[in-house]
Amino acid sequence: MKRFYSFVIKETKHILRDKRTMLILFGMPIVLMLLFGFAITNDVKNVRTVVVTLNSDDATRRAVDRLAASQYFTLVGTVASSGEAERMLRNQRADLAVVFTPRFAERHDGVQLLVDGSDPNMAQQWSNYAVSTMTGGADSFINLKLLYNPQMRSAYNFVPAIMGMLLILICAMMTSVSIVREKEKGTMEVLLVSPVRPLMIIVAKAVPYFVQAFVILIVILAMSAWVLEVPLQGSLVWIIAISLLYIVLALSLGLLINNVAKTQFVALLVSAMVLLLPTVMLSGMLFPVESMPRVLQWLAAVMPPRYYMQAMRKLMIMGVGIKDVLGEVAFLGCATVLLLTVALKKFNKRLEV
Repeated sequence: MKRFYSFVIKETKHILRDKRTMLILFGMPIVLMLLFGFAITNDVKNVRTVVVTLNSDDATRRAVDRLAASQYFTLVGTVASSGEAERMLRNQRADLAVVFTPRFAERHDGVQLLVDGSDPNMAQQWSNYAVSTMTGGADSFINLKLLYNPQMRSAYNFVPAIMGMLLILICAMMTSVSIVREKEKGTMEVLLVSPVRPLMIIVAKAVPYFVQAFVILIVILAMSAWVLEVPLQGSLVWIIAISLLYIVLALSLGLLINNVAKTQFVALLVSAMVLLLPTVMLSGMLFPVESMPRVLQWLAAVMPPRYYMQAMRKLMIMGVGIKDVLGEVAFLGCATVLLLTVALKKFNKRLEV
């Protein structure tokens, strides 16, 4: 064990001396959290709205007042015809036009929405928010209650997703690069002929990254609670425990990438192609898996980040117990055992020159 601790200390010192690695390990999580939490957001706010009123009855005025008082919409003007409203949309002076027809006072359904559909997703959200705002209160026959995220803040969705993306990228990429670096320098052969078994060498190299990933996890959770104001509704113990299992899975992926990469550039390229793009596109981070083509849904079904993100959303946002995420935990556990077994079996005791 003394030799093992010596290897761990040696690898830790090597990481701490590399300022670029430290910047990536701790700078990237903070920057991405701030970007996805504040800058990259699909929250509905300050939608520029123009109103077309053909009548000035009480019902119409109440609906317009609701729009004006809402935090989601900003009234930029009132016009007399839908043609003028369309011109404002074409000139990018407005995002949404609400046309009240004479039937609105009698039936409360004579409303037409003209929306800038260049962004279909946002157009749909604007329409839903406008209808909900104008028909809210006592005049509404629909009682809408938003569970778990009443303010509909996108940070609630992005924080678990960022956790899944960052942990797998940092752990897998840094682990694979550190081992491949030893291959390129020729020091791996020296390590392999030492009295320490190859398995212990690999574990010793992975331990510092495991500890750093744990520190990054704590930083992310702290930022989500105190900076982004995303509540941690579930058990913090289970959130950390499942995250540690996910970190071991990511380290196993790094060891597996190390077996196919001969240079650091190849290791980075494989990590980006195998981990970054599928994690962003197929995990449900940005797009619902259910909306994808059938073939992509099959690929998403074997993506570990998808199950980790689902578990974190349930635990952090919904506040469920461990029984409700047993399916996700079982998949992550099986994937970890499989990847770790394959990675260690493929690790060669003698390196090819």
